[in-house]
Amino acid sequence: MKRHALLIGLGLALVLVFLGSAAKFYQIGFIQQLDNIIYDYRLRLTMPREIDSRIVILDIDEKSLKEEGRWPWSRDRLALLMDKLFARDGVAVAGFDVVFAEKDESSGLKVLQELGRNQLRDVPQFHSTLAQIRPQLDYDSLFASKIKNRNVVLGYYFTNSAQGAEKGASGALPEAVFPPGTFKGRPIGFTRWDSYGGNLPELQKNAASAGHFNPLVDADGVVRRLPMVVEYNGAYYESLSLAMARTLLGLKLIPGYATSKSADYAGLEWLELGDAQGGFRIPLDQDVSTLVPYRGGRGSFRYISVADVLHDRIPQAELKNKIVLIGTSAPGLMDMRSTPVDAVYPGVETHANMIAGILDQNLKQKPPYVTGAEVVLLLISGVALSLLLPLLTPAKATLLTIFALGGALAGNMAIWHYANLALPLASGMLMILGLFALDMSYGYFVEARIKRQITSLFGKYVPSELVDEMSKNPEQVVSMEGESREMTILFSDVRGFTTISEGLDPKELSQLMNEFLTPLSRVIYKHHGKVDKYMGDCIMAFWGAPKPEPNHAHNAILAGIEMQQTLQKLQPHFKERGWPEIHVGVGINTGKVSVGNMGSEVRVAYTVMGDAVNLASRLEGITKQYGVGVMVGENTKNAAPDFVYRELDQVRVKGKDKPVAIYEPLGLNGQVNKAQMEELKLFHQALKLYRKQDWDQTELQLYNLQRMSPECKLYKVYAERVAYFRGNPPGAEWDGVFVFQVK
Repeated sequence: MKRHALLIGLGLALVLVFLGSAAKFYQIGFIQQLDNIIYDYRLRLTMPREIDSRIVILDIDEKSLKEEGRWPWSRDRLALLMDKLFARDGVAVAGFDVVFAEKDESSGLKVLQELGRNQLRDVPQFHSTLAQIRPQLDYDSLFASKIKNRNVVLGYYFTNSAQGAEKGASGALPEAVFPPGTFKGRPIGFTRWDSYGGNLPELQKNAASAGHFNPLVDADGVVRRLPMVVEYNGAYYESLSLAMARTLLGLKLIPGYATSKSADYAGLEWLELGDAQGGFRIPLDQDVSTLVPYRGGRGSFRYISVADVLHDRIPQAELKNKIVLIGTSAPGLMDMRSTPVDAVYPGVETHANMIAGILDQNLKQKPPYVTGAEVVLLLISGVALSLLLPLLTPAKATLLTIFALGGALAGNMAIWHYANLALPLASGMLMILGLFALDMSYGYFVEARIKRQITSLFGKYVPSELVDEMSKNPEQVVSMEGESREMTILFSDVRGFTTISEGLDPKELSQLMNEFLTPLSRVIYKHHGKVDKYMGDCIMAFWGAPKPEPNHAHNAILAGIEMQQTLQKLQPHFKERGWPEIHVGVGINTGKVSVGNMGSEVRVAYTVMGDAVNLASRLEGITKQYGVGVMVGENTKNAAPDFVYRELDQVRVKGKDKPVAIYEPLGLNGQVNKAQMEELKLFHQALKLYRKQDWDQTELQLYNLQRMSPECKLYKVYAERVAYFRGNPPGAEWDGVFVFQVK
């Protein structure tokens, strides 16, 4: 836990962000938008997609407008419609998804009355006739008489008027379903309006009831809910769908609370159509609205043209005992909505869906306590994931995240199906994904940085390419099996290091070691070599592993030559610090070696082993015998033909029976000057004479070479050998090989 404290803290901070949004302390629009999308998909996935035969929509469609004329029609036609529906067809209840806010003067009664007051005021026969026909010409009264004592529910709307309630209101409101003061002291989230557009008082007085047809439009413009009860001027008014259901069932409306009606509880959680013993329950959310239980796309209820009813083209049995909603699907009458099931959806059908949901008692619930439930679920799951994810490997963390997402989705769908609860899902899923992304990104950016630091440190002990391979294929690193590969090995050692170390204190000796080992190691890395190990003042390096390198011999020789040059540049600095001059010998050899992880179960090292390694060490050891800085074996010379070499000797080193030709690389072809090439030619001639035991000519040739390069120890070595062999001839079978008895 301590190791992952920072990541756990960041995870808990992310959980707090989602908790704040779920608790409504602030809004994150994206979460709400995603929740709406999830809700819509969930709704469409579970819709019954069946036509409900109990409810019929009488459609003021294009056909009706063509036959009856433009809307609004004269009220005598609507009076006739009422007779057709109730007297002839026997419908159970009829509701209007339109409002009758203005008087109907299409009959000409107003004109006749004006004539009676002016031009025809002295004509008794006119006044007598007008009095007889007046009831037939007063279309509003005629319509009012046809809805009286019938289950007719009128529709109206609320609005927030810039003019205020008194100036903006028109028409009459029905009796409030709950009088002022019913919910006093309870901060319930009623939708509040300050104005309305009602029906003519005469019509409202004769109607069985009335309900508003205002929807609740979400931020994305989609109608998912209808407010069941809204507040105006302190009183409370029901929706059209609720008023129709209540009129149909003949039941009173009772507010429902999950607990006692205490002043400290705000949630109005349902409405009851019935009595204290039970009835039809309508669940409410925090806005006192109910989710519309859409049955399917447009056309989930039977549509009948109003014109067909007026002209008796519909058999009586098709409307008997039906719930009838009179509305419009004609585009020009502007009653189309955007819904989760269709982008263009008749508003009247939303009320039909709600009525069906009330009767079927399949309304989805989103009560006020859903907020608290969401907070608790987010808290539990968020804390659990924040603590668990950092402790798991990426694969297990991925599996846990998939399991958590699947569990959240399955649980949400189960609650939707079996408990009819519409719980939010977006916050939970986004939080789970956010915690997973945080865990993965933390591992990438933070732990990757730590790994890079470890790699950098570890790379000082083993080759960087090996560290890269270990990172990519860790399961392969544990193998201790080596592989046989042709490689080039380099050994370098300080000459006379024992004497040097005796003249310095430990601190100075450590500083001296760092001062020359660091630049020499950089030269090795520069030429793609890998430092295998440091053995006191000795460096062991190799080329050709872990990645194959075709020019390993070439690069090793370049490194050996540059190491000598680098050390020469360091001598003035050593002198300034009072340190002795440092000289190193470099031995390089190429051959088949075993390379890989070698050691024990306790500790392993990536290194090379084999005869070629041992010979490289022996070559380094005899560089001082010939006075050269860099010495290579014959295999190395053959593997790097682009260098100029001076053959030094054929030797039999300690521990080897087979003689080995040894060479000194002087530089790349074309980079060795003419004088050096002439001197090289003379030495090779002297070497041939030496092997033929022509001591006089050899001595003469060596004399000339010493005059050319007095400081060259190699010529002195051969001069001493010639002097020795004069007194101690090697014999006719001598092969010219010099045998070393020391390493």
